[in-house]
Amino acid sequence: MDQTLSVALYARVSSQRQVEGMTIHSQVAALRHRIEKDGFSPQHELCFLDDGFSGSTLLRPALERLRDLAYSGGVDRLYVHSPDRLARKYLYQMLLLDEFTRQGVDVIFLNQDPQHQSAEGDLLLQVQGMIAEYERAKILERTRRGRRFAARQGKISVLAHAPYGYRYIPKHLGDGDARYEIVAEEARLVREIFTWVGLEGLSLGDVVERLAERQIPTATGKFRWDRATIRGLLHQPAYTGTEKYGKTRMIPRSSGRRPKRGDPVTPRQEKVACATTPEEQEPIQVPALVSDDLFRAVAE
Repeated sequence: MDQTLSVALYARVSSQRQVEGMTIHSQVAALRHRIEKDGFSPQHELCFLDDGFSGSTLLRPALERLRDLAYSGGVDRLYVHSPDRLARKYLYQMLLLDEFTRQGVDVIFLNQDPQHQSAEGDLLLQVQGMIAEYERAKILERTRRGRRFAARQGKISVLAHAPYGYRYIPKHLGDGDARYEIVAEEARLVREIFTWVGLEGLSLGDVVERLAERQIPTATGKFRWDRATIRGLLHQPAYTGTEKYGKTRMIPRSSGRRPKRGDPVTPRQEKVACATTPEEQEPIQVPALVSDDLFRAVAE
């Protein structure tokens, strides 16, 4: 075996839960085992790990460093656990594989034998990539439809979290049914804020100052509330007893300046949330904190 080859590995997990679940370490262990089995010694500086980065984007710090190193001729062989660890989208998989091939990098997936690469093997890889992308899209759509159906049945479990003034009780702690539980102190403050604005006529700035004078902390423990937070509370429909599911939808992010290679990478999701129309939202009943009249007075 040619020990002069520069061998690298790439591993990725896409969420904090996966990071905490140590799945990236299991990937690395499997990759190191394969590299050693092939007669190489994996070097620490050639281990490229993206912890908590989505495979639906190419803007990943470790991937950028790997591509730069490959471009400069510093990598001869790259080991990756599976194609979806390299990229979730089939198009991105093919883009990266083509880029690595043009730079003379052999890409080895753990379920492939480097001694039996062929046109048929390349075709199989492409088909696997397309099927994986199709399956992922199907799972996402099935999940979306299932959550929408549950929302129409009034199940709070589709909300997964609660606004200020409530505590979310998941199904496994709520005897099989998720629910909102009122947090007394927070609920009292919510009612006071609505009263200050709806009946006393205080502005958002006045509310912020009054909260600061009383040294009432925010949900995150800060002693200075901002106007956007107060505005969000005053527009929260759950306080009248009806939470809404589907208040936002994800849309593609508008294209901006293309980052230069080597620039510091700030991970950006390819989709951003936008508000939906009332017709697209599903009402779910929760405990009320303020009356409809007071909510309308604040809106006016």
